[in-house]
Amino acid sequence: MYTHILFPTDGSERAQLALRHAIGLAKAVGAKITALHVVPEYYPPVYEDSGPFDPEIEARFEREAVNRAGRFLSQVTDAAEAAGVRSDAMHVTSYHTADTIIKVAEEQGCDLVVMSSGGRTGLASLLLGSETKKVLAHIRIPVLVCK
Repeated sequence: MYTHILFPTDGSERAQLALRHAIGLAKAVGAKITALHVVPEYYPPVYEDSGPFDPEIEARFEREAVNRAGRFLSQVTDAAEAAGVRSDAMHVTSYHTADTIIKVAEEQGCDLVVMSSGGRTGLASLLLGSETKKVLAHIRIPVLVCK
């Protein structure tokens, strides 16, 4: 039924719960999993009193974000390996998480996305929206949303 599952992760507890579903499904149908973490782009402060741009701050932000991505992605590949599921992992730097998830799913030839529901609640959810909702609204392949 499914041969290639995209699993976007933010390393959250909800993502860890969704990972169990992704691994179980992949094992049951013999699918491969591609883990994805979207690394946020660095935007320097643009306030009048923020001072001059410091390239070291940007470099440190990027190093820490890539290190964090590595930790999140290894959680997925380690779990897949333990279950005997083929997997690979990638991180992409982008400010547009949902668009990136959709683009990667298409480029990698994925036939299912398994993802957790968003972690935002209350006002943050209203103002910022849900990446999961954005993916659901625009993607052309099936999505399994785990709560």
